Amino acid sequence: MLEARNNLSQLIARAAAGEDVVIAKRDVPVVRLVPVRVDVVHGRGDLIVQWLDDHPLPERLARDPELLDLDVADEREGWE
Repeated sequence: MLEARNNLSQLIARAAAGEDVVIAKRDVPVVRLVPVRVDVVHGRGDLIVQWLDDHPLPERLARDPELLDLDVADEREGWE
């Protein structure tokens, strides 16, 4: 991580050029740098949906839609 922080500009340039850049912490991969597609930045919904389909959440992070609805309802109750 420290090395990545010290070389972030170079790593970003390499990722923007198409290189697969993975940052690890204690030899365990943590994140991957990927270039932002200009067409996604401009808000084309179909491309955003396609990106989400191509990059699904890991199972450990995915939640059942019903549980999400309950979590949202619980959170909203806390606002009042």
